[in-house]
Amino acid sequence: MTVFSYARVSTLDQKTDLQENALKGKYPDAKYSEEKASGTSMSNRETLNYILHFIGVGDKLVVWKLDRLARDMHDLTKIVKLLDEKGASLEILDQSIDTSTASGKAFLQMLGVFAEFETNLRAERQVAGIAAARARGKHLGRPIKLTDDQKEEIQKRIAAGEKPPDLSKEFNVSRGTIYNVIKE
Repeated sequence: MTVFSYARVSTLDQKTDLQENALKGKYPDAKYSEEKASGTSMSNRETLNYILHFIGVGDKLVVWKLDRLARDMHDLTKIVKLLDEKGASLEILDQSIDTSTASGKAFLQMLGVFAEFETNLRAERQVAGIAAARARGKHLGRPIKLTDDQKEEIQKRIAAGEKPPDLSKEFNVSRGTIYNVIKE
């Protein structure tokens, strides 16, 4: 049996120290792998996909916490099904879950549902927060490059024959921005 331990952080400035200590503490001889990639998409998680490709019968994938492996029920189900088809199991140290047992599989599915529920609640709160900010008149997104007065001035000067490249230099914006103002 080969044990693969997997640690993941979402950004380059985050550290895997806590995960690494927990994983190596329980399985010091495991094949340890880590990656710095967002958990929102399985496609950009090369290290995990590599492990899932090579894991085989009797092997075990160990993670520190469920959210280090999957962010939603769909991905979790996909990973667990793949491991099951290959005759491998999953262990989550934080919750003492081991899918080599029937109770471990059932508990993992329940946790996955709640993890997805929490993600959906977070998304709903974010949408509500954005709507409230917009209702207060707060600008969201990239900073506004040109004021309405500047746009009006640009349109007048274009009508008077000035060239977009000259205006883009003067207003310190790209030519594309000037052309977008012309289209308005």
